Amino acid sequence: MIRTEEMLLNVGPQHPSTHGVFRLVLKIDGEIIKEATPVIGYLHRGTEKLAENLQYTQIIPYTDRMDYLSAMTNNYVICHAVETMLDLQIPERAEYLRILAMELGRVASHLVWWGTYLLDIGAVSPFLYAFREREMIINLLNELSGARLTFNYMRVGGVKWDAPEGWLEKVAQFVPYMREQLEGYHKLVSGNEIFLNRVKGVGIYTKEEAIAYSLSGSNLRCTGVKWDIRKAEPYSIYERFEFDIPIEYEGDAFARYKCRMAEIEQSLKIIEQAVKQIPNEGAVIAKVPRIIKPPKGEVYVRIESPRGEIGCYIASEGKKEPYRLKFRRPSFYNLQILSKLLKGENIANLITILGAVDIVLGEVDG
Repeated sequence: MIRTEEMLLNVGPQHPSTHGVFRLVLKIDGEIIKEATPVIGYLHRGTEKLAENLQYTQIIPYTDRMDYLSAMTNNYVICHAVETMLDLQIPERAEYLRILAMELGRVASHLVWWGTYLLDIGAVSPFLYAFREREMIINLLNELSGARLTFNYMRVGGVKWDAPEGWLEKVAQFVPYMREQLEGYHKLVSGNEIFLNRVKGVGIYTKEEAIAYSLSGSNLRCTGVKWDIRKAEPYSIYERFEFDIPIEYEGDAFARYKCRMAEIEQSLKIIEQAVKQIPNEGAVIAKVPRIIKPPKGEVYVRIESPRGEIGCYIASEGKKEPYRLKFRRPSFYNLQILSKLLKGENIANLITILGAVDIVLGEVDG
């Protein structure tokens, strides 16, 4: 009779293996995972506590550092919460610029996921192609905001400044180019036999489990739940655009892959429509007091980030700083199901399952 002993194995915390400083303590028997315990907090920044001593406009740069692959949506959610409390009317041109910034950011975020996910499971070329296209988006957002990663572009009442001359034309030219590249991605990867063997039927969970674990974004839609806050509870001017909510039904790593790839297509549709609809001129920020003091009360708003539902709760005492600020971070919630998914799995599937969840540790530990 073969006698085996259980062993504790640390995976991470280092960036190449765990997409950030994330530690997984595994109890393994041979190559089978008996137990997986996620350990978080290495990156903790105390954003919510720091915000209690900051004016509302000073909080915006802190949100850049949460989900640093999707800074524009983080910027927007805090501004949206304050604007809801102030009952502000946002200028139309500003709304379109926000949409363009957020959807370009969504495409860039999914490109990082696609490239690094394929790199995780052994394919180098897709990573290089993904970052080539992402660099074009980063350059566009750099022209718009003056930064390459932590954009700090949104403002309470609108945006920091208008788009530079010729910027909208560059965005319009990028859309067909990106569609062509996306077609190439599918030819290179989506039907690849080796890739399909790695992801199909791996990391499966049901619709009921996804809802019970409060999953959102592609991690929820991969089980057949048609839920996207841009459609279900439209904010900004999303109701003006025609786009679909991509869903799959298998609930495995491949279903999550297909959802995100389809979401890139839908973001390109929104960008294309926004470039055509945006007013040629107009204000880009509403008339807002220099020192913002929302009335006493509470508010909670939620939007659709590339990783799912990001929410912002503010409790105000009518002062220039919030009494309490709390973010609902999708990566943190999506991570919860990992222990369940890994139990009984072969250790070779660990990174395939973790990568398909698409976490950003700055958001988990923010």
